[in-house]
Parts: sequence; structure tokens; C-alpha cells
Amino acid sequence: MKIFKWTTIRLLLMFGIIVFLFAFTSKRNNERKLLRSEVVFSGDNNLFVRPETVNKLLIENKTHASAIGKDGLDLNKLEKTVKGHKLVDDAEVYVTIDGVLKAVVKQKVPIVRVFDEEGSFYIDSDGNRMPLSPVYAARVPLVSGDIDGENQADLHGLFKIIHEDEFLKKNIIGITVSPSGSLKMLNRNFNYEIDFGKPINVKTKFRNYKAFFQKAASDSTLNQYKKINLKFTQQVVCTK
Repeated sequence: MKIFKWTTIRLLLMFGIIVFLFAFTSKRNNERKLLRSEVVFSGDNNLFVRPETVNKLLIENKTHASAIGKDGLDLNKLEKTVKGHKLVDDAEVYVTIDGVLKAVVKQKVPIVRVFDEEGSFYIDSDGNRMPLSPVYAARVPLVSGDIDGENQADLHGLFKIIHEDEFLKKNIIGITVSPSGSLKMLNRNFNYEIDFGKPINVKTKFRNYKAFFQKAASDSTLNQYKKINLKFTQQVVCTK
């Protein structure tokens, strides 16, 4: 019985010491100041938002991260603040073991730039509006004309196909949307106009265009054309 009691007492003492040490260490750790803040961008190297801008969101009204104690941090709030920036798609905010307040930021990806009566803005890869950046201008097709709720989804699908295709991304520089919904496109290196028609059978039309382009390039006849008509999915009609 005595052995049992002594074993129990020892276990309780050890448990108490562990709890005390954990609480003491946690308290000391929370009282420590951060060393610095660090912003890392994932994905594209072209920055639409400055690291300094994100850093200001991280340290809020403090002059430097070293003025912030760990006990005063609300990481969820900071993460939500960074995600709320109009040029940021996603973010993760955490504190490293060595006391660095770190934000890993994923920027929004612009796929076209739109010009309308309200001004100019990007459409991102999710089909949402994205404001222009004061830091960097994306090299994407310029879009003008009638874009509304009725055709926006179809146009976003077309824009995304262009963005994700290396040939189209390199060559299509301009798109005009007519009131009827038909599209006119411009090629980067040649003066002809591409009459695309409405944004239907998009993949077939682009496949036809790439086949035409490859054949005409091999024949050195691309400079002879004024208009390339892709409205008919079974053929490409060219006008000299």
C-alpha cells in the first residue's frame, strides 16, 4: 500500500512539474518580441503588390515587427486582412520557431485587361474583376466592347483558353466584343483581323485557326491576308 502511494505521489509530482514547465515556457515564449516580418510570394515573379504593402498589413500600426509581442498577435485576423487586399488571391500567415512573422502570398492572376465606360480593369483567372496595379502592368490581351452578365461567363471561358494556351497567349493581343456578341481579334505580328463570331465552339475555332496559321506560315502567305473568318467550324475563310 505504501509503495502504491509513493508511486502515485511521484507521478503526481512529475505531472505537476511538467505542467509548470510547460506553462512557464509558454508564458516566456508569449512575452517575447518578434524578430522581424517577412513576405514571400508564391507563383509568378511579376509582383502586382509590393512586399512593403503586405508588410504594413502584417505589422498594422506598429513601426516594425520587433515592437510586437507574440501574445498580442491575432494570426487569423492578420491572415484575413492580407487576403482582403484586392490584388491578393490567398495568403497564409504564421510565426516561425525563430520568431519571424511570415506571410506566404498568392497573387491574383490577370488574364485580360478590359476597357469600358468605367475605365480599365483586369479579369482574373476566376472570372472576377481585378484592379490595375500601380507596380506592374500585365501583358495580356486588351478587351473592349459590350461585356455584361449575359455573356460574361462565355467570355471568361474564352479568355481562359487563350491564357492557358502558349500559342494563343503569345499571339492574340486584342479582342473587341460587338453589341451582337460577335468577337473580332488581332494578332500580335500580323495586320489581319480575325472574325471569330460568337464565343461558341471555341476550342474547334481555335484549333482551326492554329492549323491555318501553321500552313500559312510555312507558305509565307500570312502577310497577304486582311481578314481570317473563323465563324464556320468546318473551314477557315480568308480574305486578301
